[in-house]
Order: sequence, then structure tokens, then C-alpha cells
Amino acid sequence: MISRNLRVAILAAIGVCSMGGLGFAAVPLYRMFCEATGLNGTTQRGLRAPGSVGQKITIAFDSNVSPKLPWKFEPERRADTIDIGGRDMAFFKATNMSAKPVTGTATFNVTPTSAGKYFTKIQCFCFTQQTLAPGETARMPVIFYVDPKILDDPDTRDVQEITLSYTFYPVDSAARGS
Repeated sequence: MISRNLRVAILAAIGVCSMGGLGFAAVPLYRMFCEATGLNGTTQRGLRAPGSVGQKITIAFDSNVSPKLPWKFEPERRADTIDIGGRDMAFFKATNMSAKPVTGTATFNVTPTSAGKYFTKIQCFCFTQQTLAPGETARMPVIFYVDPKILDDPDTRDVQEITLSYTFYPVDSAARGS
């Protein structure tokens, strides 16, 4: 028969291992949760738009750059009125203002946050790191649509404008192995 102290030690070890495993799984689980629910303006990823439903919505584009990244980054247009359910494309321009190659990566969100689960990106520069040579300018597309289900949700039914916001940050060269 196992002694009481050994049983407590085994249960404590199982608890520590379980908590450690949950700690490692927390970030990917949180990311999956945000993608599934649109929490905090997290957008969805898709393959193709379902098709226009005859109603329109305005998409505003916002761009930001970390002070640590020597880039100029801006949308080609500040806003666009699109068909809900229809595929659309917007372009952003990034210019490396430094004298050396710099790699950046973009994070994004959508406001109002309740619209995040209906904003679907088909293709986006935010899915990969971007490296720009000194003085180089890149034109970066994002292909997206707004899911028609936005019209049926009581929390988003009155939304007239969605803002898609990007922030570029430098990629740590040590993390890339450079």
C-alpha cells in the first residue's frame, strides 16, 4: 500500500506537470479562442468570399509603426466602401528609411471589436515577415471580405464602419538567427 506522503507527493507532481503543460498551451489556446470568437478584434482567415448581399459597409485603414522600426508605413487609401460578402483588396506602402536592411512584422486588429469575427482576411502581408532593403518601398496587399452574418448579429447589426489597423514592429535579428 502506498504511504500517505508518497500519494500526496505523486498528486503534487501531477499537479505541477499539469500546470506547466497548461502554461505552455495557454498562448496557442488563447489565439485559437480569439480567432474562433473574434475576441479583441481578432480577424478570421478564409479562402474566398461568399458573395455580395447588396449592402455596403465602410472599411477605414489605420497604420502605425513602432518607434524602434525606421519605416514609413501607410495605407494607399484611408477608407473604402465595400459590398458586404464581396471580396475586396487594399494596399499599404512601407518604406525603409534607414541605411541597412530591416525586417518587420505586422500585428493587426479590427474595431469595433465585435466586428472582428466577421472580418475575414484571404491574403495578408501580416502573415509573414517583411524585409526591406535601405530606401526600398514595398506595396503590400490585403485581400478581405466582411461576412454577411454581421447583419444578423444584434451586436453588429448597426455597425456602419470597421477600422482595420496594423502596427509594424521590428523583428529581433537574434531571434531570426542573423
